[in-house]
Amino acid sequence: MADAKPQETPPILILATIPCAYPGADTVGQAHASYPTNTYILRVPSPVLFPDDFYYRCFQKGIGGIIVMSCGEECPYQGAYKRLAARVDRVYKGLKERGIDPRRIRLTAICTVCSSAFLREVNQMNDLLKDLGPPRRGEVEAA
Repeated sequence: MADAKPQETPPILILATIPCAYPGADTVGQAHASYPTNTYILRVPSPVLFPDDFYYRCFQKGIGGIIVMSCGEECPYQGAYKRLAARVDRVYKGLKERGIDPRRIRLTAICTVCSSAFLREVNQMNDLLKDLGPPRRGEVEAA
């Protein structure tokens, strides 16, 4: 019997806002703290710019989990956080309809110095994805 290759944890995509969450992620790097290597950070002005389809396509392309790190109510773009929260809520419902575990996406507020909160969010998502594994083919094809 051939040796079984250990299952790789699927990639985590982080949408990090330029004014808040990205500097928070940067403090993690400055502190030389480590986090899982399956994490990819996309620096964005505001995650509200991404339509619902974006999230579904990410899962189709093999992303295992998405963390939307925003400024929360402190967002410099008026009304953006409320629209983002409503969008993520719609995406949760859309994931359920498609048979995708909605825990694969998470909305959180991260400030410029929140290195411990950043690490906690990434590690929690990574632990969840170790349990869930990659999205199954049947889950995302309907997406």
